[in-house]
Amino acid sequence: MLWDSLRDARVIDLAHPMRRGMPQSPNHPPFRMTLERRHGDVVRADGGSAANEIIVTGAHAGTHIDALAHVSHDGLLHGGRPAADLQSHDGFRELGIETFTPYLGRVAVLDVAAAHGVEVLPAGYEVTPADLDKAAAGVSFSPGEAILVGTGWSRHWEDRDVFIGLTGGAPGPGADAARWLAAHRPRLVGAETIAFEHIPAGRGHAVLPGHRILLVESGIHIIETMRLTELLDTGVREALLVVSPLPIAGATGSPVRPLAVLP
Repeated sequence: MLWDSLRDARVIDLAHPMRRGMPQSPNHPPFRMTLERRHGDVVRADGGSAANEIIVTGAHAGTHIDALAHVSHDGLLHGGRPAADLQSHDGFRELGIETFTPYLGRVAVLDVAAAHGVEVLPAGYEVTPADLDKAAAGVSFSPGEAILVGTGWSRHWEDRDVFIGLTGGAPGPGADAARWLAAHRPRLVGAETIAFEHIPAGRGHAVLPGHRILLVESGIHIIETMRLTELLDTGVREALLVVSPLPIAGATGSPVRPLAVLP
């Protein structure tokens, strides 16, 4: 049985814990959580008490996945759909994150940092097709699978300013590398930084060519702010990946907790 084969599998959590003040893009509303009811605020006749919280968050806070409705170019979403015709205060009538079918399948792991002999790529480093070729040596690809790009940037998670690129930018795929990825026709791609982009020092999120190439032109979903340190440290080149976002109707994305499963 399937569950018998997974009994001794190793499961690696690829999501960062969500907490107030965590690193995230300044382009999105921040994550906030507060206890609305504490134990003791209400005590039942039998002595029981319950606590609960209120969570306020943007869909692109923490480890999250982008819906195809997230980015447009010249007013058009993926498939040439006019964004203005599909969006309202209630979200998107098409291409929202609820249309993403949960993913259970193979993922190719391309550790670009390891290909350079380092744990973390330098801030502001542009990942090129040559880098991906080197990291992908001996790795096979099939359409509809997933590809993760390792930069080691997860190791900077606790240093907020460094992680979001305030001090020197962040490493990530440039436009040519995004085209390299799109040419392999994956269903989704993922990386460690808050934007699946090359962010040069002092530039910020001025332009997002990777998002245009992957989401708008190619219909490929993007997972950002992944915690890949433990996975990269194993040295594996492939794994089973599980991705299931919240089915928020009409949303441009969702927090997600990807899981890598190793034999």
